[in-house]
Amino acid sequence: MELNTERLTAQLPQEPLRPVYLVAGVEPLRVLEAADAVRAHARANGCDEREVFEADARDFDWSALAASFGSMGLFSSQRLIELRLPTGKPGKEGAAVISEFCADPPPGVTLLITANDWSKAHAGKWSEAIAKAGHVAIAWAVKPHELVDWVEKRLRSKGVRADRDAVAQLAARVEGNLLAAAQEVDKLALLAEGKILDAAAMQSLVTDAARFDVFRLTDAALNGQPAQVSRVLAGLRGEGEVVVALLGIVVRELQMAEKLAQVQARGGNVNGEFRALRIWESKQALYLRALKRHDAPRWSRFLAHAGQVDRIAKGRASGDAWRELERLLVAVAEPRAMKLMAS
Repeated sequence: MELNTERLTAQLPQEPLRPVYLVAGVEPLRVLEAADAVRAHARANGCDEREVFEADARDFDWSALAASFGSMGLFSSQRLIELRLPTGKPGKEGAAVISEFCADPPPGVTLLITANDWSKAHAGKWSEAIAKAGHVAIAWAVKPHELVDWVEKRLRSKGVRADRDAVAQLAARVEGNLLAAAQEVDKLALLAEGKILDAAAMQSLVTDAARFDVFRLTDAALNGQPAQVSRVLAGLRGEGEVVVALLGIVVRELQMAEKLAQVQARGGNVNGEFRALRIWESKQALYLRALKRHDAPRWSRFLAHAGQVDRIAKGRASGDAWRELERLLVAVAEPRAMKLMAS
């Protein structure tokens, strides 16, 4: 059955797990979120094992994918097999493998196919076979006249209330880029503080570069860029920001990194934790780089130091809060700077 991605996401919890899903389209955010919904649905139905195939080259071995369909799971009788098909075109051999799977799906196997491109020219007997055995969900681009409604719905889903003029202003700012819109909405969920946003408040929040530089600051720290950390922090200080106002977001990022490090330390599913923490795929690479530099005990130490910074900023301990915050974030970016936190 062919659906749009939002309808697929909405109806998944009310129906049994299908043997095959195709999620495709030119809108990356919609593809990403619909695919995540399928993965969550598969896990809820016992698919504890996941295997990923990247069909992004002409020499992709389709026989390896076919062999995987018939193999036994190592740790679970229920498996999710993902086929990433960037062009949305499997070719003759790939179409045959997919069609054969759909004609007689092996027990305990769910196939999820994702594609970053789609049009009527991509469809064929292979996608028709998927529609008969499971679901085809297409992520069409949001049309200009649909964008304001899309942004308003997204804001509501994150608990942000805004009047129509404010929503229109945000929609105009992102210029049709849904990934950018989603990131702006996530930031507003942190900054709006439960207030109903009018156009003036929206303009203040989305155009105040100093406030949004807090996210650039934490991204630089996670990404291992100590010089950028110092530059952004100096800019924030020059704009008149106060340390206490920055710490909420800094601590939130450190807490998420600590949780990820703990999962990694016990051999758990870091990708699953990314989903649980609702960390965007575009930002996951930053956390993975940071996790390579620091283990779980060190993230706990970072959080403890953030607590000390907070006490200094509030006058409950002696010291320079700006200097200690810089030492903390430079240490996150560069392990050799850990010694600065002790001085």
